[in-house]
Amino acid sequence: MWTRQHKQRNTGRLILPAIATLFLAYFGFHAYHGEFGIYSKYQLEAQAAELQARLDKVHAARVDLEHRVQLLHDGTLEKDMLDEQARKALNLSQPDEITIMRTVHRSN
Repeated sequence: MWTRQHKQRNTGRLILPAIATLFLAYFGFHAYHGEFGIYSKYQLEAQAAELQARLDKVHAARVDLEHRVQLLHDGTLEKDMLDEQARKALNLSQPDEITIMRTVHRSN
């Protein structure tokens, strides 16, 4: 009777750890770079901070406009405010008046 002598290969012992390593690498990569991963979280937080800053600017501009509109309502109409707006819009002044032009710097 013939018997075959097989040399034990070490590759069989490496298959399971190699599959486990590939499995963990795949899910680890997507946990960091995926659509809902850690990197996306940092991008969303940065975007939220930028949008909050824009919201604060728009809110400040709205409060300023509401205050100016409040000055133009009936009963609280300030003649100086109306006169200033009319002169600015029409670019007119009286011949006996001295006009001092100044620029208003507003941050965007």
